[in-house]
Amino acid sequence: MDHQTYGLAHRMSIGLDALHVELTALLSRLDKKSRSALSREIAKTLRDSQKSRIAAQQNPDGSSYEPRKKQKDKKSRPRTLFAQLRTPAHLKTTTTADRALIHFAGRDNRIAAVHQFGLQDSPSKITGHSISYPERQLLGFTDADIKTVEDLVFSHLAK
Repeated sequence: MDHQTYGLAHRMSIGLDALHVELTALLSRLDKKSRSALSREIAKTLRDSQKSRIAAQQNPDGSSYEPRKKQKDKKSRPRTLFAQLRTPAHLKTTTTADRALIHFAGRDNRIAAVHQFGLQDSPSKITGHSISYPERQLLGFTDADIKTVEDLVFSHLAK
């Protein structure tokens, strides 16, 4: 992981540390089966939120993605940016009793990371030209996402 990638990942994790500390004590009261059910519910809810935000082409802070450059010689119909990446086949969830993970796997992970962190990539192995992509945060937590997780935990604890 390069310095730039680590910096953004580190800033994202700091924002979640407060939520983690607050909810850890509450979650320790639940048995493993209940924590697993809650984890699945959180993952599904957050994946849906991420999917909607990606479709709207918005960063977690509410700002719009930087627009794509016009393709001069392409005659195909315009595509929605990241249309395939936001489908359940590509935007995956993995849950255990202790965590909920929303992620991209394999080739999707590489493509998403390039855009998430605004890195360089060579999209064509034939030409080998490297292109700098602007940062487009595909995954991240909005204030509404954090509030939703808190609400899910509290409603689950109330059962």
